[in-house]
Amino acid sequence: MYFTYVLRSRIDNNLYVGWTDDLRKRFEDHNKGNVLSTKSRKPFELEYYEACRNKMRAIKREKYFKTGFGRRFLKNRI
Repeated sequence: MYFTYVLRSRIDNNLYVGWTDDLRKRFEDHNKGNVLSTKSRKPFELEYYEACRNKMRAIKREKYFKTGFGRRFLKNRI
């Protein structure tokens, strides 16, 4: 399984969207500061995730969540 996930920074309250094949490990990596793009915004809360059967679907969902329509979807969902 692959996962598209949304994290919320407790520092600036902004969202981060990504995808992974190991959600628990990736969430730990973000909170430990092992991810360069989010290192300065930790700690995080897991706000939302979706399980996908294949990698391409997870990547497409990530890209969608980064669009205006995707942001609106997330705002209504979380």
